Parts: sequence; structure tokens; C-alpha cells
Amino acid sequence: MLLYAIIAVCALAGLLFLIFAVRRLRQGRLFAGSGHALVGVCFLLAAATAGMLGFSLLTYERLTHEQLAAEIMLSRLGERHYRATLTYPSRRTQNFELRGDEWQVDAKVLKWSGLANIAGFDTVYRLERISGRYSDIDSERGARRTVHVLNEPARIDAWELARRYRTYVPWVDALSGSATFLPMADGALYQVSVSQSGLIARPLNQAGRDAVAGWR
Repeated sequence: MLLYAIIAVCALAGLLFLIFAVRRLRQGRLFAGSGHALVGVCFLLAAATAGMLGFSLLTYERLTHEQLAAEIMLSRLGERHYRATLTYPSRRTQNFELRGDEWQVDAKVLKWSGLANIAGFDTVYRLERISGRYSDIDSERGARRTVHVLNEPARIDAWELARRYRTYVPWVDALSGSATFLPMADGALYQVSVSQSGLIARPLNQAGRDAVAGWR
């Protein structure tokens, strides 16, 4: 808001000084008219500079914008066995049992081109599944796997429509699958967000931070 105010004040001052300059020139006061014109141009240049700075900041904000997708709370049920409680922004919850050392969430992501994103088009995503992972390859190959569907395919799927008609939708930047995973620990709370680069996961409490700190 401060930047917008600076732009408005500079632009208004520049216009006023130019109006005064025109009046002075019509009166034959060349020196005064030239001085007012110079000051007016300086104010307009300052407004343009502030405007470009504002656009740059807006671009950065939009391109680094993150949407909350879900929070994941983990409760230990046994050896390499956990309950994962997902809480969505709507406050809807889902519970799943996972086996392994790490949890993983997969999603389909539709990203818009730069101008469309700046105009307000947020990344479109759909969480597809949650699964348990093992940190060692032997267990990953032979131990019990757990995979759960998070969302059934929708009748009207923006990701699928964009994939099918991408030739006619030039403002679509990329269609991709994205996944994120972090270690499971009793009482750990994590946040999953969606950004322009895909899914991002972060610990939200000390149990989660401790798990990530000791993760190998």
C-alpha cells in the first residue's frame, strides 16, 4: 500500500507540475515553464520507477506463492507402522495406516505461464495418493507396502483437460507429477504445500523437526 501511495503521489505531482509548466509557457515565462516541466518529468520518472519496482515485487510474490494442501499427523502403532491423519484446508480429515520409515504424498500439478500466474491463476493440483516408504532398498523391495488413494478422479479434471487440449491453451506452463516425502515419527506433524515448483513438505512441531534432523 505504501508503494501504491508513492506511485499515486509522484504521478499526481508530475501531472500538476506539467500543467503549471504549460500555463507558464503560454504566459511567455519560459524559464519558469521549463523549470516546472523538468520537475514534472522527474516526478513522473519516479512514479514509473516505483511502478516497475511494484510489478517486480508482484511477480516475485506470485511466483513464490504457496497453497496449503494438507497437514499430516503421525502416530506410531508398531515397528515401522504408523497412522497418518491428513487434515485438509477445509478441515476434512482422512486416516490411513502406513508401513515403512517415511511417508510420501503424490500429486498431479498444473502450472500456468508467468503472465497467467501474475494475473492471479494459482497452481492447480490434485493430491493422488499417500504411501509408506522404506529407507533401505531391501525392505523397499520385499517388505509390506502400503498405498492409499487420496482423491478419486473427478468427472471434470482440469489437469486432464489441459493435457488433452494443451495446444489450444498456450498459458499452461507445465503439467507434471510431483511427490514429497519425509520421515515418519511418533507425534510428528508436517505441512504439505503446493508451489510453482511442486509439492513442498515441512515439519510443524518439534517431533517433526527432530525426525528430519536425524533423517538418513
